[in-house]
Amino acid sequence: MRRTYKRLIERVRRPAPAAKPCPAPAVPALKIISWNLLRLTGATLEDVAWLVRRHRPDILLMQEATHAIDALPGVVGGYYARAPLPGRIHGLAVWTPNELRVPPMVLPLPAGTLIERVCQIVELNGIGIANVHLSHGQMLNRRQLRRIALALPYRAAVLGDYNLVGPALLPGFKDVGPRHATHVMGDIVPLRIDRCLVRDLTCLQSAVLPRHRSDHRPIAVTLGVQAAPELLRAA
Repeated sequence: MRRTYKRLIERVRRPAPAAKPCPAPAVPALKIISWNLLRLTGATLEDVAWLVRRHRPDILLMQEATHAIDALPGVVGGYYARAPLPGRIHGLAVWTPNELRVPPMVLPLPAGTLIERVCQIVELNGIGIANVHLSHGQMLNRRQLRRIALALPYRAAVLGDYNLVGPALLPGFKDVGPRHATHVMGDIVPLRIDRCLVRDLTCLQSAVLPRHRSDHRPIAVTLGVQAAPELLRAA
């Protein structure tokens, strides 16, 4: 009886087995390029096709894309969709090497006094990716970002021309894009207004690319899943 009781005491005092991490889900990294083309006088169809062939993105997001860029799939293949801004000759466009399961969603944004804005949202591999060309008002563009965040799944990225000076102040998102200037205002003041904000993702690589005939330099980011492994106790 005493031996049995002693064994029970030792068993209770024995430390529990170490916790083992649960492996993260296998989600491939995504290479995304975002580029403001500068509508009629900027980057041409040939410039965009060169960028696709040279850098082979999983997703190319474009701002100020005109009808001239609609011929992109005929040059490089793939899937393409454009969402013009209301009343404008240019808008947002997305290109991917393969057809998307669900067409991009076009989300109206809080409008300024001159230009109505929309956001183009793509879902790929469970990640919501927003293509943006925000207003110039520094309070308005932050309101637009908050509206976009509400329409995205939790795992998300927002890329494009933010027209933003200073921090984005978007709760839950981190600014992970390259830190170099992407645009020179009036050919005098360098600004970093092309950005990438992410939620529940990590940036594996980032770079600023040559601008060709545009007044913006493209940004390229490679995003991966930021796994927070669950802990399981061994039986």
